[in-house]
Amino acid sequence: MIPHLDTALAKPFADLEARILASSTEVERWFRGWWTEHTPPFYASVDLRNSGFKLAPVDTNLFPGGFNNLNPQFLPLAVQATMAAIEKICPEARNLLLIPESHTRNTFYLKNVAQLSTIMRQAGLNVRIGTLIPEVTAPTEIAVPDHAPLLLEPLVRHGGRLGLADFDPCTILLNNDLSGGIPDILRDLHEQYVLPPLHAGWHVRRKSNHFALYETVVNDFAKLLAIDPWLVNPYFARCSEVDFKGRTGEECLVSGVESVLERVRAKYLEYGIKEQPYVVVKADAGTYGMGIMMAKSPDDVRALNRDARKKMAVVKEGLAVNDVIIQEGVHTHESIDNAVAEPVVYMIDRFVIGGFYRVHTGRGKDENLNAPGMHFQPLAFDDCCILPDHFANPDATPNRFYTYGVVARLALLAASLELEAAADAPR
Repeated sequence: MIPHLDTALAKPFADLEARILASSTEVERWFRGWWTEHTPPFYASVDLRNSGFKLAPVDTNLFPGGFNNLNPQFLPLAVQATMAAIEKICPEARNLLLIPESHTRNTFYLKNVAQLSTIMRQAGLNVRIGTLIPEVTAPTEIAVPDHAPLLLEPLVRHGGRLGLADFDPCTILLNNDLSGGIPDILRDLHEQYVLPPLHAGWHVRRKSNHFALYETVVNDFAKLLAIDPWLVNPYFARCSEVDFKGRTGEECLVSGVESVLERVRAKYLEYGIKEQPYVVVKADAGTYGMGIMMAKSPDDVRALNRDARKKMAVVKEGLAVNDVIIQEGVHTHESIDNAVAEPVVYMIDRFVIGGFYRVHTGRGKDENLNAPGMHFQPLAFDDCCILPDHFANPDATPNRFYTYGVVARLALLAASLELEAAADAPR
């Protein structure tokens, strides 16, 4: 199924879909050229927003946590992509240690861990789950609805190697975004592959770095298709040394909001778009929909009350927010059963393996959907994102999802450049 695209402003996006479909051979060749020079992250998910006049990524997660929401029909794609990734990294791999987040009470996340374990096993790996939870000092079963229990085991360090009491893996797969930093037990490992690398964690990553590199990728892609890069690229600005509680750095926020809004207004005028521009102010590092606010004018930043400042001041792990990205807001005009929706595309290695829709009945087209009350449409992508139908209309289901897969892969390319830069940076 494909959600209803509820907008009369779909012509620029329809033109983009048609251009990508007509140039799919050149597009795939272009991607292949980039991947000969750059290594994709092991896995990633990309949140997209489709306004009907532009399609853009708004977040790229290198530790995706929603594998349970993917269409089971496309499990073979995930398994095959995993095999390709492992063969490049460690062809003789047998044992894989999966280290998840410490969300033992989040049943949805536990289902994700269970599905991720299934994918790895189907790819020919012996999978065990090690935990960073200090209270787990012996193998502990955790119940998972509609799945067999997960067995969490305490990590054991042997010199430069990490494993379990009776398990020595050659590969360690992190499904933990390291927001709180690198635990000592993960430091200075030797002769083991850690996927993604430690510098992919939010203790290092910055969204502003990612979107700066995304702009580099998109400008090259736009030349290939002869399109306006803005159609797939959200404008942004960055502010550092912000203290929401102490109300310092406010002028940077005000000027950043006004700067991005001015650029967006100019584009809306160019394309005859009557929507009201807005920006999303969010923590430059972190995930889980925390540390996010919307602004339609600089006054919205000046007028923050105490509760709003408190919400913006900290993110996951209670970490203080000092750096923020001010990102162009992209309206979502897709809806499922009259609820706003946004697509999320999942990838392993350089391959799209499926996706789903994040849906929120209590939010609007210009609001953050990654918030309490959201739900997912696990079977949203009845057709995967890799096979366009050149005999169908550009907005036909496989072609719409193919376009989503193309834009998501642009973000994946940016992430590969981001990880290369982080690997070379002194720390």
